[in-house]
Amino acid sequence: MKKYILSAFMFVGVCAFAQEDMSPVWESRLGHQIQSYGTGNESRGYSYAASDKEITLFDNKSGKVIYEKKFKDIAPQLRKIDEIIPLWESNAFIFFDKKMGKDQVVCVDMKSADILWSSERFQLSESFGSAFAGSQNETTSFAELFLDVPEEEGFLVTLKKEMVFVKARTGEEIWSTEKFKGVVGQYVYTDGHLIAVNFVPGGLGALFTGFKNQISKINLKNGEIVWEQNYVGRAERKVITKEFLFDLEVKGDIVVLRLNGIQNYDLKTGAKLWSAAFDYTADKIVGEPQGTKKFGVYGAVAEPVFIGDDVYVLDMSSKKSQYVKKYDKNTGKLLWTSAEIKGARAIPSMGVSGDKVFIQIGGVVEAQAYIVKKVQNKDGSVSWERESRVWYPNVKPWGMQAFNTTDGSLAWTTERFKKGISNSFVSDDNIIVSSGKALYSIKMADGNVNYEVLLKDDGIGVGEKLEVYKDKIVVIATKGISTHNISDGKLVASNKYKKSFLEAYEGDFLIMKTDRADIACFDLKDCSFKQFKAKNGSEISLTEDGNYVYVYEKKDVTKLNTK
Repeated sequence: MKKYILSAFMFVGVCAFAQEDMSPVWESRLGHQIQSYGTGNESRGYSYAASDKEITLFDNKSGKVIYEKKFKDIAPQLRKIDEIIPLWESNAFIFFDKKMGKDQVVCVDMKSADILWSSERFQLSESFGSAFAGSQNETTSFAELFLDVPEEEGFLVTLKKEMVFVKARTGEEIWSTEKFKGVVGQYVYTDGHLIAVNFVPGGLGALFTGFKNQISKINLKNGEIVWEQNYVGRAERKVITKEFLFDLEVKGDIVVLRLNGIQNYDLKTGAKLWSAAFDYTADKIVGEPQGTKKFGVYGAVAEPVFIGDDVYVLDMSSKKSQYVKKYDKNTGKLLWTSAEIKGARAIPSMGVSGDKVFIQIGGVVEAQAYIVKKVQNKDGSVSWERESRVWYPNVKPWGMQAFNTTDGSLAWTTERFKKGISNSFVSDDNIIVSSGKALYSIKMADGNVNYEVLLKDDGIGVGEKLEVYKDKIVVIATKGISTHNISDGKLVASNKYKKSFLEAYEGDFLIMKTDRADIACFDLKDCSFKQFKAKNGSEISLTEDGNYVYVYEKKDVTKLNTK
């Protein structure tokens, strides 16, 4: 029997805190606009902000400027900078000046801005032509062709015909190879070697002649390709935040690639062990905004689930029907294929507990877009407005099903979420899930309801996403957040903010941000929050320990205390 948590008991948890402003640790006004920035961790002790002509390094503890310099004063051959790549472990900056056939790369010491070396070796504009030329549309960046390898105090640069390994602080070219096509994506470093997966940055596919999906073991001492194999799928990065859309790891003597399923290789020889990978693209499940130049949808297919010697993988290769497949982890033998799942456009969650495997059909996914719009100015001139957008649309159809782990037969299905579902996770033998209007605990064994908690009395609008904080559920809604006990669903605390979205979550602190860049930093222990009204277009960086927020706005940097 389902259990309702009545609103009479819920009011005790609602927070009624006076709105306080976040207290600044320091504020620092720079002598130039902030167009790019990098926040070093607190133990490193310094960060940077830059325009296309100047850079400032500042002390994290005090905000005091360590140096503020024009690029042309650092290196006479530089006038403006198209990209800055911080090599945090090598304590150096790479400055890239795009000059169409006379590209300049300058490496400087991060702390002093003294030149370590400069080079015209990397003529990327010449190599990649119009894809690197620059216009109102976003073009390929130097950073997309660059990989920092701090384990060997160096980096890899991909040119059109070769890949080059360079020592970071000396500029010495150690080796080059034409045998690895494309750009190194996520990698694993092991005993002087890279296990690397290649990919092609957006817009450059036709320029890499002979490109093929390639996973390789590369000797970093001499560039030797120890072994190479192909992989199934398309390795990509998110278009805005640039996280890789695959996971690569070494487990003992096995290389495990999670991309559209799972693919396994022998670490020593590269021999294919077994694979359960299926081609899938999230085309057209979310509409593109007007003016979109780059677009991607992520999190539409749940990751494989490992339970003992079993692996559960989603097969979403067909648009009309989908399946859960169970494999033996050690041999790759297919143990069973589930009953058919019909017409699911996204299955973002899958979990296993006891003798059941559940899937969530539809719900919250992530979308990212780079948007360029033509703007008619009052004086009759035309300018281009650029926007990098990240949002979390909800994909239909919605539902939930469970299958028996013994043979893949359908165990139960529920009509409860036909009108809406956000995201879900497994806790003990239960599924915690939200419909947007209510929070549920569903028994994995039979699909019956442990509790149903209406969210309207939380006072925070429609629930859009769930997170976990210790033994609590965090409901992230359109106008604030609340916390509930996982065990019984009882409201612990709630606090209302204005219309906003999740920006960052670390430790005890969660940040919501409005479209105009105002932020509220919630303390998850009691849902109290402190706010900061930033200028429109400002960017923030929450430290890894959750104790501080850096706000970058126009010419100002502010360090705020979250506590």
